[in-house]
Amino acid sequence: MTQSNQPTALAAEQQALLHKSLRRFDIVFLMIAAVVGLETLGQVSLFGAEAFTWALVLAVFFLVPYGLIFAETGAAFSEEGGAYTWVRDAFGRPAAAVAAMLTWITQPVWVGGSMAFLAAETVSVHISPLEHGSFGDYLFKIVFIWITVLAAIVSLRKGKWMPTSGALLKVGLLAFFVFTTVLYAAQNGVVGISGGDFSPSLLGLFGSVPILLFAYLGFESSNSAAGEMENPARDVPVSIFRSCATAAACYLVPIFAILLVVPSDQITGIGGLLDAVGTVYSVYGGAADAMLTITALVFVYVLMSQGAAWMIISDRMQAMTAADGSFFGGFFGRFHPGLGTPVRVNLLSGVVSTAFMLVAMQVTGSGASIFGVVLTISISTFLLSYLLIIPAAIRLRRRYPERPRPFRVPVSDTGFAVLGWLAFAWVLLGSWVAVFPGTLERLFGQEYPFEDIWGVSNTTFEVFTLGTLGFLLALCAVGYARGARVRNEVGAPVPHSVPAGDPTA
Repeated sequence: MTQSNQPTALAAEQQALLHKSLRRFDIVFLMIAAVVGLETLGQVSLFGAEAFTWALVLAVFFLVPYGLIFAETGAAFSEEGGAYTWVRDAFGRPAAAVAAMLTWITQPVWVGGSMAFLAAETVSVHISPLEHGSFGDYLFKIVFIWITVLAAIVSLRKGKWMPTSGALLKVGLLAFFVFTTVLYAAQNGVVGISGGDFSPSLLGLFGSVPILLFAYLGFESSNSAAGEMENPARDVPVSIFRSCATAAACYLVPIFAILLVVPSDQITGIGGLLDAVGTVYSVYGGAADAMLTITALVFVYVLMSQGAAWMIISDRMQAMTAADGSFFGGFFGRFHPGLGTPVRVNLLSGVVSTAFMLVAMQVTGSGASIFGVVLTISISTFLLSYLLIIPAAIRLRRRYPERPRPFRVPVSDTGFAVLGWLAFAWVLLGSWVAVFPGTLERLFGQEYPFEDIWGVSNTTFEVFTLGTLGFLLALCAVGYARGARVRNEVGAPVPHSVPAGDPTA
């Protein structure tokens, strides 16, 4: 590691406040809680049977190489802060500051601008009417947001149980749904789909790939809390493999089940899973309504636990970014000495999340469409961050050949780079489609009714999209400039967590 990338004195000081409380079991279910999104199933299923095809293609040609490169990188470079420290060690602090900002901002915006609304809609439709804009609606969404923040504020030893329980409920719910779908199919038959319906198309590719990538990305993010793992060198690779395999099954099997029981013209996007659940629960007769209500309650809790998991992970990375002098000096770079959590960044995430929720509640008409554009690109920043993170993993392989690698992908450096650039190519495609929708469709002669899809003109979309990204980059630049004093105070090297005397772990 070069002197310019040496951890700061503040970063080294904060490392000493971390509590070792994450075991392999915790890491696996933290990742399942964060990455496997029930809301994604319906969105992807909108593309019909070919959604299953593209989910399978990405599982093989994206998830496998992506999982391999980060299993190796995460075990070898196990400093608190995860992807921020990887990009810093590969390309320097300015690039790392950008990667961290793009990763972090996604989470509070997503929780406040999307997840809180989905949870409220689920309650209103399936549990108890909740009038939009009412006091109860505001209260529910605010409580939803701040419970996710509270789970990140309390000590990790306690806070981890919300994501863990949510992950267990999520897997159990999906397994029960698939089981019930089999019963339903035996009694009522299935929707007529043929082999030709699974044929991939360019429209399906460009439409579903950003959603699927957003669904598959994030398994390496547990390294943001690597300093709080009991043995990251041993546990990170196994945890990534297990959570990746679980995620692939949790997407592929339920997507196929939804397609079997809900006609493609009746799949309603975000509500797709609960629509399918309501259909197949008919096999339980008079108990169906009560079971659907219970399922909706579980769904809301799962959404809350998913938001909590991301708050726990991303806030730690951003706190270490600040402690390392790359985000507004040292104010946000401090962990609570008793809790061992980055309370100041947790609160900042809660404020950002609440602000997005409040703005979303006020906008209507064309304003709502514009807000939808800003929300979409703010969430798509997660994809954009990997345009730095994946190349960093590739470079670290060559730049630090002496680093002990408890898990090593059994390929040469060139082979490792090929795996990385394959994953990068998919992310580049997804990022382009997210930032410049319609361009590839038109390039290949496909129709793309832009205003019908987005509610705004192409020009308006790009102005607000590029404006949002420009604002985030400007905020990042200001934050980096304000961190100069912290960067100038270099501390002792922070050892990476490789067990002494056991380089192979």
